[in-house]
Amino acid sequence: MSDWIHNLPVLAMALVVFGFTYLLAAIILVSVSALANGERVKSFKAVSVGMLPVLGIIFGLFVAFTAAQVWADNERASAAVSREASALREVTLLAAGLPAEQQAHLTELVRRYVEQAVTVEWPMMASQTASLRATPAALAEALQGVVTMTPQGAGQQTVQREIITALGTALDARRQRIIVSQSEVNPVKWWCLYLQALCELIVIALVHCDNRLTSAVALGLFATGVAASVLLIAAHDRPFTGQISVGPGPLLQIMPEPAAKG
Repeated sequence: MSDWIHNLPVLAMALVVFGFTYLLAAIILVSVSALANGERVKSFKAVSVGMLPVLGIIFGLFVAFTAAQVWADNERASAAVSREASALREVTLLAAGLPAEQQAHLTELVRRYVEQAVTVEWPMMASQTASLRATPAALAEALQGVVTMTPQGAGQQTVQREIITALGTALDARRQRIIVSQSEVNPVKWWCLYLQALCELIVIALVHCDNRLTSAVALGLFATGVAASVLLIAAHDRPFTGQISVGPGPLLQIMPEPAAKG
C-alpha cells in the first residue's frame, strides 16, 4: 500500500479506504443493474446463492492471515523497544558501581544514544530507510570504554561484565526494531484481499440483480465490512509508521538527564 496512505491520520485513512470500497461497490451495482435486462436477468439469477458463504469464508481467511502477520510485527516491535529500554536502564543503574567520572561519561553516552534514536532513527524507521550498516557511535563508544576499563576489585569486575551484557542486549534490540521497521503487508496480499472482496461483491449483485434496493443494501453492508477490515490492517501495517505506531516512549522514560554544567 502507498506510503502516503500509511502516513495519513486514522480519520483521513478511513475516508480514503471507505470511499474507495464504496465506490467499487457502487460501480458493481450500476454495472450489473445496467446489464440485468431481458434474458440476462435469468442468467444472473442462476448464479448459486451458495457461493456467497464460500467466498465470504475465503475472504475472512485472507483477512485473518494478513492480520496475524500485522499483529505479530507490532508485538515484535513493542517487545524490541521495551527490551532496549530495559537494557539501557540496567546500564545506568549498574554504572553507579563505577568511579564517578566513568559513571558520568557512561550515563552521558546512554543519553546521547537515546536522543539520537528518538530524533534520527525513529523518523527513518517511519519511512523505512533505517539501516543496520552503521553502529550508533554513542553505544559503540560506551561498549569500547567499558571493555577497556581496568576494574578495581571483584565488585567492579562484576559490574563491568553485567554492563557489557546489557549493552549487547541493547544493540541486539536495536537491530530487531530496525528489522521489524521494514515489515509490511506486501502488494500481492493487498491485491488478493481486494480481488476476493470484488468477487463477493459481484456475486451479491448478481444474486439480487432483480431488486436494486436489496442489492444496494447487501453491497453496502459487505463493503462496510471489507473497508473496516482493510482499515484495521492498514492502520497497523507498518509498526513504526502512522498515527497508530510504536513510539519511543520507553526509551524517553529511561533517558538520563543531561549532566549539570558547573
